[in-house]
Amino acid sequence: MTLEILTSDLLAPLRHGFFTRKGGASSGVFSGLNCGRGSSDQTEAVLINRARVAGAMGAEPDALVSLNQVHSADVITAESARDAAPDADAVVTATPGLVLAILTADCQPVLFADHKAGVIGAAHAGWRGALDGVLENTLQAMETLGAHRDDTVAVIGPSISQAAYEVGPEFFDNFMTEDPENSRFFAGGGGDRMMFDLPAFGLHRLRQAGIGQAQWTRHCTYSDPARFFSYRRSVHAGEADYGRLIATIRL
Repeated sequence: MTLEILTSDLLAPLRHGFFTRKGGASSGVFSGLNCGRGSSDQTEAVLINRARVAGAMGAEPDALVSLNQVHSADVITAESARDAAPDADAVVTATPGLVLAILTADCQPVLFADHKAGVIGAAHAGWRGALDGVLENTLQAMETLGAHRDDTVAVIGPSISQAAYEVGPEFFDNFMTEDPENSRFFAGGGGDRMMFDLPAFGLHRLRQAGIGQAQWTRHCTYSDPARFFSYRRSVHAGEADYGRLIATIRL
């Protein structure tokens, strides 16, 4: 089956993509293009999937720069591919040929580019990372490589939408403690529950940081099981594990 790759005019002509689950070698709950090496999927299937992604990016599998994502605001700068995946949730580079890769399954995959400076970035921005500043830190790391944030664009890929993201009062309090105006990203739910708009919050943080342009692809991971993996959907279905989507960009 052919890979399905979502792209954005903001990032073109750079090679990039938000890959759906279509076209992979995995089966069962991981059926499709599961690229999560930390999942309980068969290692061989995951390696095949990652090789297909690298091929779609015009690169060898060892050119993929991956992270051990820990829901932090930490960013690394990549100058070469490495065997060990460092603990971080974003990566930037000005090195042609490297393929920056981010894994998600409801959290925001965010791809960045300053076309003029030749600097790119990729971030994993769940609610914790976004609240703690991973998006702003990515822009700062890109600036150390020569990027200018008003020339930088960012695209948020498939993420869980507000209609599917029910949260409790403790979650809400985390955002109110930082800024009472964050209440705009919450809508009423049943009882003491609320619905959180993660992509809107991500766009807000990017625009507040002074980025040139930012957009969301408007794909909800939870509501489209044929195309996307979703951690929350897997929990609701009582599944033992879940696949991970991959988003990539290269100079």
